[in-house]
Amino acid sequence: MSSPAASDAEGAAPSDRRSPRKREALELFSGLPRRYDQLSAALSFWQDPRWRRALVDAVAPVAAERLLDVATGTGMVAAELLARAECTVVGIDQSPQMLSAARTRFTGEDSGRVQLLEGQAEALPFPDASFDALTFTYLLRYVDDPRATMRELARVLRPGGRIASLEFGVPPGLPARAAWRLYTAVGLPLLGGLFSREWNEVGRFLGPSIRGFYERHPIEQIVGYWRDAGLEEVEVRRMSLGGGIVMSARRSAGPRSSGDAGEG
Repeated sequence: MSSPAASDAEGAAPSDRRSPRKREALELFSGLPRRYDQLSAALSFWQDPRWRRALVDAVAPVAAERLLDVATGTGMVAAELLARAECTVVGIDQSPQMLSAARTRFTGEDSGRVQLLEGQAEALPFPDASFDALTFTYLLRYVDDPRATMRELARVLRPGGRIASLEFGVPPGLPARAAWRLYTAVGLPLLGGLFSREWNEVGRFLGPSIRGFYERHPIEQIVGYWRDAGLEEVEVRRMSLGGGIVMSARRSAGPRSSGDAGEG
């Protein structure tokens, strides 16, 4: 019997339960995996790799743990987790093209410590409390209900387990925000167009997508989604003047505590 994720991948219209937002994201990124790592780094002025390292710092993997990397993409975060500790990692993503690129990454000694699956963050195919720690990257803008998605992510995390995320942000300071808007409106589409039509489309998409997401879901509200999911010790770290946001927390059955904010 095929899984729901496999049925979705076959693309039959009657059984495709993906929302228009998710289908748009799949189509937009389907042509990018071949050079995704290099170009995403270059177009972020090499901040994206730095943010991903900070994400892994926040979750702090240790030996013998089992970790879940949601929206694993080409496996960059999964590879960094494996490099930090003798852990095992399950990577899950809704894009078969991204997963294909990830599989080419794990062909050496790490291949036995990583499992790559096709699936969606809103309906993870794992029992409750399956993982010691969890990471996710650039995910919440592509789901229809971020609050419900956070509950689903927390569900598979064991009590006391750590969770960390990386998302794009909009700089809060006026000069930085003005520069960000200029770059996302003009610079990013132009630079992306130098590489391919697909990257030009991504460049035109990202600025309005990021800005619109935080208009609908301010960062304080997102912190609330984490707490409502049963996560505590929520920390928000703005990086690169706020262009990247790393959040981290811990699942606990105890009382929820206030989040802290920092700069990086």
